[in-house]
Amino acid sequence: MDDASLARLGAGKYLLVTTYRKNGTPVATPVWVVRDEDTLGVWTAADSWKVKRVRNRADVLVGPCDVRGRPTGDQVPATAEICDPATTGRYRRLIARKYGIVGRLTLFGSRLRRGLDGTLGIRITLVS
Repeated sequence: MDDASLARLGAGKYLLVTTYRKNGTPVATPVWVVRDEDTLGVWTAADSWKVKRVRNRADVLVGPCDVRGRPTGDQVPATAEICDPATTGRYRRLIARKYGIVGRLTLFGSRLRRGLDGTLGIRITLVS
């Protein structure tokens, strides 16, 4: 794993996560990202399509992007896994810290709409 890539991707505001449908079609989605030691963490709705695609196929591509999902750098291979509730809670705290008031308001609104079980974390490990 390239520590420089991990640091660069973890420090960015948005991460483009490309997951794959069952037929192999890639689907790229911009998400907020936090660094969690030697991995990256993202937070999403538990019933989102990206969660279903990660459950079916763990290999993903990740790279920096803007808010609209336009790539701002190269994508690199990685693996993704759905996190347990404790790790998801840690990602929520990291997002609140990194994204400030906007992050806290988004987390609060999500908790009102979906409850704590309505969202989950996805751990992304870069492939060396």
